[in-house]
Amino acid sequence: MTVKTRLTKKEKEEFRKLLLERKKSIISKLSRYYAESKEIDTDTALDLVDKAETTYTRDFLLGLTDSEREQLEMIDQALERLKKDEYGLCLICHKEISKKRLQAIPWAAYCIECQEKKEGESRGR
Repeated sequence: MTVKTRLTKKEKEEFRKLLLERKKSIISKLSRYYAESKEIDTDTALDLVDKAETTYTRDFLLGLTDSEREQLEMIDQALERLKKDEYGLCLICHKEISKKRLQAIPWAAYCIECQEKKEGESRGR
């Protein structure tokens, strides 16, 4: 049984644009992070404190990219759901995700109730 969203063509296009803008922003930010992390060269540090600071800064910049990469993956999945006309439907209960939630988090894959259950389960581990 295939369930389709009740989003209008115009709404789908607006969400597609939001997703693509966010994707472009993340890719741009990732490029900057990688460039900055390459500029930080631990060999030029003069003492242990300098080395520790440059290592921390580089690790911090690269750590930021992990969450950005996860978000990129979620955006790509949302764009795929748009193509399949499944965008805006919760992946767990298959009910519509509120437009207000999609406007705040256009890559949302779950309705608020299912998202809260999912987070509660992961916290309980």
